[in-house]
Amino acid sequence: MRWVTYRALDQTGTVDRIGLVIGEMIHALEGSDSLLGLLGDDGTALREAGERARRFPAEIRAISDARLQAPIPRPPSIRDFSSFEDHYRAGLKAFGLEFDERWYEAPMFYFSNNNVVIGDAVDVRFPRASNQMDYEIEIAAIVGREGVDISSDEAEGYIAGYTIFNDWSARDLLRTDLKRSLLGPSKGKDSNNGMGPFLVTADELLPRRTSKGFDLWMSASVNGREYSRGNWATIHWSFSEMLAHASRDSRVVPGDVIASGTVSTGCIMELSASHGAERYPYLEEGDEVVVAVEGLGELRNRVSRRPPPSR
Repeated sequence: MRWVTYRALDQTGTVDRIGLVIGEMIHALEGSDSLLGLLGDDGTALREAGERARRFPAEIRAISDARLQAPIPRPPSIRDFSSFEDHYRAGLKAFGLEFDERWYEAPMFYFSNNNVVIGDAVDVRFPRASNQMDYEIEIAAIVGREGVDISSDEAEGYIAGYTIFNDWSARDLLRTDLKRSLLGPSKGKDSNNGMGPFLVTADELLPRRTSKGFDLWMSASVNGREYSRGNWATIHWSFSEMLAHASRDSRVVPGDVIASGTVSTGCIMELSASHGAERYPYLEEGDEVVVAVEGLGELRNRVSRRPPPSR
């Protein structure tokens, strides 16, 4: 199944709705405005809701006529991991740091800002203090039910589905953050988190399953020119391993986001370091970035210097 959250107009004004995607059409689910309300079990509620939306839709509209939101617009939390080894090594090299073999001992993550999640076709607000705006191609798993100390063998059963994640990064601010403190990315990754356009259940991807992930291509283009291309199958830590680690001596809840980290060559920082800044310059106002993952769709955003609207 593929689900979306989208904005619609009714007699009370603008409201969020959720719907099942069939082909290029959205079949809205009657009486529900949040995918979070369909999570919390082994996926039964989501499957039954999909059947209701298919048979008795509240409305049917084309995806192209809908204003899509992130599937979970306000997730309870976002843990962003670093699970693609080549990108991690390249990032360390760009910041003048050495690789530590302890990276292989357990997956690493930081908590990102769950209040700045943006969906498809929404402007990305350029941090005012930055001149090196960058995208990062990632996948995110959405936690489907609550758990503590989940084992990696059972963790897959706690995943409701997958979506594209774009970990927007201000590289100059990030460089300062990491050199100034051991606390993590801080303002370098505090302004935007792109997510969407669909929540795709794992059964849709099973034919492309590999030992650690799925044999699905991940790419990004800037103003129609392809910059990045990698494959989910090159991931070092599986989502089961990431989720198990996240829940160790802790608690995950429905809607929590587990992001993969960036695929190899999946950002301008890597490309600029290896091929030159003239060929791969950082983003400017007006640039359109399209991140695509086979099976998960496309996430399209335009860079803007305008201040963000108040919520």
